[in-house]
Amino acid sequence: MAKGILYRALLIVGLTVGAIIYLVPTMVGTLPEWWTSLMLPSRKINLGLDLRGGAHLLLTIDMDAAIDKAIDQNSEELTRVFRDEKVAGATAARVEKSVRVRSANPEAKLAAEKVLSDQFPQLTTTKAPTPAEGEIALVLSEKEIIRLHDYAVDQSLETIRNRVDQYGVAEAVVQRQGSQDILVQVPGVQDDKELERLKKLIREMAVLEFRLVSEGEKAGETITLQGQEREPLSGKMQKVPYTLEKKVLMTGDLVQDARVRPSSDLEGPYVELVLNDRGARLFEKITGDNVGRRLAIILDKTVYSAPTIRERIGGGRASITGNFDIAESRALAIVLRAGALPAPVTIIEERTVGPSLGQESIRHGILSFVFGGALVIVFMLVYYKMAGLLADVAVVLNMLLLMAALAAFGATLTLPGIAGMVLTIGMAVDANVLITERMREEMRLGKSVRAVVESGYDRALPAILDSNITTFLSGLILFQFGSGPVKGFAVALCIGIITTVFTAVFCTRLVYDYLLARRTLTTLSV
Repeated sequence: MAKGILYRALLIVGLTVGAIIYLVPTMVGTLPEWWTSLMLPSRKINLGLDLRGGAHLLLTIDMDAAIDKAIDQNSEELTRVFRDEKVAGATAARVEKSVRVRSANPEAKLAAEKVLSDQFPQLTTTKAPTPAEGEIALVLSEKEIIRLHDYAVDQSLETIRNRVDQYGVAEAVVQRQGSQDILVQVPGVQDDKELERLKKLIREMAVLEFRLVSEGEKAGETITLQGQEREPLSGKMQKVPYTLEKKVLMTGDLVQDARVRPSSDLEGPYVELVLNDRGARLFEKITGDNVGRRLAIILDKTVYSAPTIRERIGGGRASITGNFDIAESRALAIVLRAGALPAPVTIIEERTVGPSLGQESIRHGILSFVFGGALVIVFMLVYYKMAGLLADVAVVLNMLLLMAALAAFGATLTLPGIAGMVLTIGMAVDANVLITERMREEMRLGKSVRAVVESGYDRALPAILDSNITTFLSGLILFQFGSGPVKGFAVALCIGIITTVFTAVFCTRLVYDYLLARRTLTTLSV
């Protein structure tokens, strides 16, 4: 046997064995210990919501809260700029839905107006409600409101997607729907406790703050927030109020990473924060200036812990403790790591797809796949005889490689994905039909068997590549700009095109070359 034929045969055998190995986790319920100990593949093909069942959530973003937050931020930023620019006699404060700038004298008013025109183009003056004498009333401009709306939707979409992905549901669908709604579909989540935990994880605002515990400040300079502490005698956790300084020393935007760490004491695991460079420098200064005081760590207006600062803390690391269990600490770390939502989100629609519907969808999808494939195989066998049989073997190998690739990539199989696989069968057969018809044309010219095979493949290859490449590019576009089930269809289609060209051209040609080399192929049955 020629070395070229041998190497090609070994390649096909190796890919076939590898495909079977990758499909074992999908076909077998529980893998034996020796399988995992040998580091063999353990990923299986995921089933989408339409096949597996799960949770369907429709969220809406509270844009009024996002606008209120922007007004507060602009008011605070104006106050800081007035202080840094030494604009004496000018103050900024929020009044209802506007920012009011008050000036003590005309010079202060001119300086304040210059600051506004130079650094705050997003604010525009308004006459309703009527400002007081010497006062400038400012609201967000229409352009800024549109920008804020787009930012809130995009940032919420990305944050929720990050949280769901880190939660361990890679096959979830998170996409924009309408002007300010977000659709979340999570296959496999049907347990009530698990569903509630997921909903809490999605809705969590994750506003992280660091404040000092009050040591006798005036009432107007403090706030009171609820937290919890362990009772010394019973060891039980009890809710306690914390009186904190109003000034926020640091916020969660300086957090670079958050990880769950085990603890050797009775408090259970804790969450370790890794700060960015700016956060590390700021945290070191805060702890250095306040040795001996208690620093409260606050998430969404709840005090999780208030440890005493014993020394200056460098290195950019901090800890959040709070008697968490593993699930709570993991969820907290995900929220902190994925980032904060720019505005609150509300679940306006909630549905669950039961497993019975999923099983029915699977049965219908498999039936369509089996019947469609069987009809194609029978037609090829009857119409093209031995060449049709070879094409049928190539189609079966094509499906094996396609399913193995889906398992290897951890792809999600949906009903549109099954439709993509059925389309792949049609395209695989189409490639073999082109080759076989070209062979028939060459046979009519009276050429030898070897010449017929070579001409058939050589003349059919350009047409096969043209049709498959254009379809592959269409699949890439669907994958890039589509979402959810559309992406599932695109993945199955693109992988199927690659396996189609390989099996229809490379594998079937090997059989003909082997028979010609053995001189056993004297006639063609096409």
